[in-house]
Amino acid sequence: MMERIATTPFGGGRMTARLFQRQQDAADRQERLRAGEGGNDGGCADKWQLLRALTEARQVYGLGDRTIAVLEALVSFATARALDGREAIIVFPSNRELSLRARGMAPATIRRHLAALVEAGMIFRRDSANGKRYCRRDDRGVAEEAFGFDLAPLALRAGEIFEAAEMARAEDRALRALRGEVTLHQRDIAKIVACALEEGRAGDWADYALRLAALAGGLGRRAARDLLAPRRDGLVRLRAEVENAYLSSLSEDEMSASDHHSERHIQNSKTDYPFEQDGHYIKQAEPAEAEKAAPERKMAISLTRLKRLCPQIGDYNPNGIRNWTDLIATADLVRSMLGISPDAWRKARAAMGDAAAAVAIAAMLERAETIRSPGGYLRDLTDKAARNVFSVYPMLQALEKPRR
Repeated sequence: MMERIATTPFGGGRMTARLFQRQQDAADRQERLRAGEGGNDGGCADKWQLLRALTEARQVYGLGDRTIAVLEALVSFATARALDGREAIIVFPSNRELSLRARGMAPATIRRHLAALVEAGMIFRRDSANGKRYCRRDDRGVAEEAFGFDLAPLALRAGEIFEAAEMARAEDRALRALRGEVTLHQRDIAKIVACALEEGRAGDWADYALRLAALAGGLGRRAARDLLAPRRDGLVRLRAEVENAYLSSLSEDEMSASDHHSERHIQNSKTDYPFEQDGHYIKQAEPAEAEKAAPERKMAISLTRLKRLCPQIGDYNPNGIRNWTDLIATADLVRSMLGISPDAWRKARAAMGDAAAAVAIAAMLERAETIRSPGGYLRDLTDKAARNVFSVYPMLQALEKPRR
């Protein structure tokens, strides 16, 4: 004779072998806990700490944020702070109350998320004969029988959930560290290559720039670890080659000189970069010697407004973009990460002017996910600038529209 019977779902809900086995396992675990055989995992936990842990580990269980929100609403109906899985923890909210605590979620949406929680093994349905949720009490007000949702499975899995949350936190820390490594290697390689090209060093610097662009391309902010790790390894190897090539290009005098005398700058000190006047007009002064043929230009945009429209470029300058010289130097770094060759960048600066070219790079960075070939895109803008039909304003206005 069976000592227990499975609780089957009301109406069209199907009873499955998986659900039957879960109910059986939960009942066996509860019996062991009541007999004091639970070991260190007592199947009891603070409900809010448990929800936080499940939120951190939600991807492990295939739960979305809205499903967690429905579970939080259910847990809020449990009167005790601690969920003790040794006994059934039945909550029986009405559809209206459950919707209110789920921030007004539609009933059909709530039903879908409840099904996901049952499927994930976080709750059981304890349906009455007519499918209603209620509690039957005795003359003293003590609950004799309740029908609704059983939170005991959630409490019984507390140890497992806390462990999964810790693993998720460790994975997140490792992923952040990996992203930081990739960013630092990209930045350092780009700056060394740019410095070598400006100084006219012997070496395959154009090839290094192309290899860097290939390693840096397609890495969004949400790139997964399995994509970042091989890129990091490739960048480490490339960085070793680039550093060795640069050191090999130094003369004996440069190798023996003090830092004070051998320090080099990527920026051309002869270039008088644009400046900002009262947040309005920026006058671009005479460009570098190789670009003196370019006419003087004015740009009616303030650096403050540019940084508001194109905030991402600031992430590539650890000291912040304080002036237009900083912007141009940072754009030089970003263009290599976008896969734009030094030649395309040089021609863009010659045709547009340093400031306009830097603004174009900043705007392209904001739209990097939608631009298939940044190098080709910049060359097209350069051609327009050469025909005097280029303006940065349409690019900036396109970025400003979604912010209005």
